[in-house]
This record gives sequence, structure tokens and C-alpha cells, in this order.
Amino acid sequence: MLQRRHLLGGAAALPFASIGAPAIAQAPRVLRYVPHANLPNIDPFTNTAFVARDHAFLVYDQLYGMDEKFQPRPQMVEGHVVENDGKTWRFTLREGLRFHDNTPVRGRDCIASIRRWGRRDAFGQVLMARVADMVEASDRVFEIRLNAPFPKMLDCLAKVTTSCLFIMPERLANVDPFTNITEAVGSGPYRFIQNEWVPGSMLAYARNADYVPRQEAPSMTAGGKITHFDRV
Repeated sequence: MLQRRHLLGGAAALPFASIGAPAIAQAPRVLRYVPHANLPNIDPFTNTAFVARDHAFLVYDQLYGMDEKFQPRPQMVEGHVVENDGKTWRFTLREGLRFHDNTPVRGRDCIASIRRWGRRDAFGQVLMARVADMVEASDRVFEIRLNAPFPKMLDCLAKVTTSCLFIMPERLANVDPFTNITEAVGSGPYRFIQNEWVPGSMLAYARNADYVPRQEAPSMTAGGKITHFDRV
């Protein structure tokens, strides 16, 4: 997580911010780094290597993040309620979430992503064994209805070891979970530049200018994800 903390850490206030100096054109801020391994494919659910997880944390976002005390905290969601003796979980997404293809993030995208991830990840399989149904109440609200209470729900959705639950558009989440997706379209702080990808040689990402971080201090994978670089 060290690399990611440098990429998305909190921004310090500039001491001269109130002086009113004239605007000066700035060269793009670029971070170049060498990961520990090659990224063989860009599917965060079929590729369990940490390099795939780190790639995914740039491109995608999670429903819940995990803070430095290993407590799950809302990330893409505004909040949730639990009803029916712990067997109904209703989640409300933050307003204004959009994927990199400019489509809105909807409840159906979350449901499809959970289903696909839950076929591959061990913790996800434990959750899905208890799921009776998942339904979209509205574009921003979806429910997970269980056949038995699952107290570890938020820990499951916020897990930081591979495979993590990342939210992708429904059209990609509907790809067979044992077939690699060939596009990396998320709603996270960086966009994957597909046409610059040279497997075994280079990956490139551009800052997502439309990303709206949470107004909270960053803490591991939770809190505000502030981008300090134009390209990675």
C-alpha cells in the first residue's frame, strides 16, 4: 500500500496560497515507478496478484474502504440501513458518481459487480451463500437480502486483500467471471490509458478530473483520495 499512499495522500496547504501570485503554467506532474511484477491482465477479479490490486485501486472505487484501524468506512456509499433482523441491507450511493465513460454509477452496476466478484473471491463466496436476492430500488439505492444474518458484511465489501470488491459498469460486470475483461473502466481517481498499455513494458494512467473525493482525511483505502499527479 506504500505506493498508493504516495499517490493518493492528503494535500498540505500551500504557505503562499493567500498571496495572490499570478498564474504560471505548470508542466504535467508525472510519477514514474516500477511495480514488483508485470500486470498480465487488467481484470481485478480474475487476477489475484497484488500488482492487479494496485492497478485497480487507481482505476476503480469501492463501496467501503478500510481505514488504518481496519474498520470499514463508507466510500462510494452515502450510508446504509439494516432491517429485518439483520437480513436486509439497504445501501445508498453518493450523488454524482460517474464512470470514466461518463455513465452514472447505479445500483445495478453494484449488484452485477458483487455477483461477479462473489463467484471468484473466497470471502465473497461466503457472502453469496447467504444472499437470497439483490435488487435495485432506484438508481442510487440497492438492497442485499439475506437468508441468514451476516455480521461481517462491511468487512467483506471493504476487504483489502485480493480479490477486493471494485465497482465496474454492469456491461463489464456481466462478463463471465472466468473470462478476463478487456477494458478497465471504473469510477476511481485515475483513468487507465488503454492504448498506451504495452504488456511487460508500460502501464499509463491519467488523473480523473471528474473524480469527487470524500471530504475526509485519507486513511489506508478509506477517506478522501486526493490525486497529486497528472499521469502515472
